[in-house]
Amino acid sequence: MTAQVPVVVLVSADFEWEVTCRQFPAAELRQSPLGQWFVVDLPVQGRGVRTVFMHGGWGKIAAAASTEYAIQRWQPALLVNLGTCGGFAGLVEKGQVVLVERTVVYDIIEQMGDFDTHIAHYTTDIDLSWLGDSLPHPVLRTLIVSGDRDLVADEIPPLHARYGAVVGDWESGAIAWVAARHGVRCLILRGVSDLVGPSGGEAYDGNVEVFRAGTAAIMPALLRSLPDWLALAVG
Repeated sequence: MTAQVPVVVLVSADFEWEVTCRQFPAAELRQSPLGQWFVVDLPVQGRGVRTVFMHGGWGKIAAAASTEYAIQRWQPALLVNLGTCGGFAGLVEKGQVVLVERTVVYDIIEQMGDFDTHIAHYTTDIDLSWLGDSLPHPVLRTLIVSGDRDLVADEIPPLHARYGAVVGDWESGAIAWVAARHGVRCLILRGVSDLVGPSGGEAYDGNVEVFRAGTAAIMPALLRSLPDWLALAVG
C-alpha cells in the first residue's frame, strides 16, 4: 500500500485511455496488474494536486477490480471516473456531459427470485452533496444504466420507462458500487459519444469511427474541466 493521494481518476475504455494519454505526453506510464497508470500534479486554485490516472479497463469486471485496486493502493479522498456513454436518441444530445447521480446495473436476469430486489442490490445513489448548488460547468444531472453490453435498440423504451434512463455505459455501476462500499467520494462525468435509437446505434455495424470521433472530442474537454471540479472537493 502506498501513501494516500488526494485524487484517483479511472478511465475505462481503451480508446478513452489512449486519448487521455495524449493530453499528458510527458507523463511516465507505469504498469499495474490491471492497467497502465501515471501521476501528474493538476493545477487547482493555484496549487498542484497530486492525481493518479489509471486505465481501469472496460466492462464491469475490470471496473470493479480496478476500483478496488485503486482504493486499496492509493486511498484517495476522491475517486473520479471520466469517460463516454451511449445516449438514447431523441432524449439526449450527442456531446452532452452527464453528472451521474445514480447507477443502475440493468443486465441482471433473475428467474429464481424477485427481479426488483436484485436490481436494487446493485443500484447506487452517489452522494454529491459536497458539490454544492453552483456547479463549475453545465451538465445533465441524471442516472446511468450499466451493463456488460452495448445498448440494444429494442431495449431503449423499456429502460427509459422503468428507470428514466437517457444514457448507458458498461462501467459506472461497478465503479460507484465499490466506491460506496468503501465510503469513498465518487464523481462520474461522462459525455455522450454516440446515440442509439429505434433504427439501431449510429456507431454500430462497422461505424466505430463515430464512437472514436465522439471520444476524441469528449475526453479532452472533460480533462480540461477536471481542475474546476476538483476545486470543489480538495480546494
